[in-house]
Amino acid sequence: MLKRRIEQYLNEWKIDEDKKPLVIKGVRQCGKTTSIVEFAKNNYKNVVYLNFIEHPEYKNFFSDTLDVNEIIKKMTTLYGFKIGENGKDTILIFDEIQNCGNARTALKFFKIDGRFDVIATGSLLGVKGVGEEIISIPVGYEEQITMFPMDFEEFLWANEISDEVILELKNKLLKENKIDDATHERMKKLLLSYIVVGGMPQVVSKYIDTKNFDSVIKIQKSIINDYRDDVIKYANRYDKIRILECFDSITSQLSKDNKKFQYSLIKKGAKSREYESCIDWLVEAGIVVKCNNLHSLELPLDGNKIDDCFKIYMQDIGLLISMFEEGTQFDVLNNKLYTYKGAIFENFAADVLSKMGRKLYYYRKDSGLEIDFVIRYKNECTPLEVKATTGNAKSLNTVIKNKEIYHIDNGIKIGNYNVGRENNILTIPLYMLFLINDNK
Repeated sequence: MLKRRIEQYLNEWKIDEDKKPLVIKGVRQCGKTTSIVEFAKNNYKNVVYLNFIEHPEYKNFFSDTLDVNEIIKKMTTLYGFKIGENGKDTILIFDEIQNCGNARTALKFFKIDGRFDVIATGSLLGVKGVGEEIISIPVGYEEQITMFPMDFEEFLWANEISDEVILELKNKLLKENKIDDATHERMKKLLLSYIVVGGMPQVVSKYIDTKNFDSVIKIQKSIINDYRDDVIKYANRYDKIRILECFDSITSQLSKDNKKFQYSLIKKGAKSREYESCIDWLVEAGIVVKCNNLHSLELPLDGNKIDDCFKIYMQDIGLLISMFEEGTQFDVLNNKLYTYKGAIFENFAADVLSKMGRKLYYYRKDSGLEIDFVIRYKNECTPLEVKATTGNAKSLNTVIKNKEIYHIDNGIKIGNYNVGRENNILTIPLYMLFLINDNK
């Protein structure tokens, strides 16, 4: 079993005396079911697992009643599920709940009843055109979280990097002290491996077990094909082709110096009104993340975003690499990428930041000044520039030097560096980006 961040969350949820049914959203194959079932087996005597895709007949439990007693009666008498008398030793898991709208509505009544712990998952929960209509969303009666593919820290855990080593990295960052050479080189190699492997649990497991990148690539391409099949199966019939066209344009969108999403790269004559909802479909499905331009470098960031000016990144960096021709993985590992290296490192940063639960923003002016990402850090608006090679971060320096215009005190530059400082710019290696988090 791979160690996942959600384990701590589930343990804290279990001991909450006033817990609500938990709804876990997340992209398909990010590990939701595996983590939840393992948690359930380790913490409950009876586990009632209902998968509404594999067993659509389970929807009949909720077809003509939302009364908890009646639902439980059907489960036990019709299908022989074991449920404890007081309920406290039983957990109910509603997997792929988007395929049973009545089960989602019933969460309210399970909360009111209070006897049973309930966890629901949805791979495409909330995506337009997916699943059954919900009679009534149980607002106030459910708790929602989003689960992502494995982030870089979880990947480090899988590669037997201890919490003590990660804590030492954090302390070095706080004190702005250099990382020792042995640790620095080890972490740089793990960074390149993560860029190629990414965070899909099945892919990571194969990599850990075999270190065979051909097997890794095969699984990644299978996941990409599954995503494409989901579009064909679930999207509005008028949008299917357009969603796939948007998806297929991602690699070319990232190849430009100005990575603003351009509809003309989808196909000649493409209009925003034809494709906006298609991009939203990919975002809601958790396949891609959107990074909005800002009017100004000021907090709150969401209040300054420009809705129709954005970049698109793959949610998982490993899946992005798998979308290129074969051999790209080995170019990454052997540091043989040139022009496209910056785009890959930018997508790595988007992967790390978005898996922290951050919304993504950047800043670009018509003059050509561009900051790759803008984050809230230490309660300040903080520009963050990603460098594929060592060198001057021209735009970041301009912003820092012109405080009367941009009102920015500090910036962060990440790349092939060790920890250091250049006046008001903190310089850190790419592999330490996951530590730029006020909550850690």
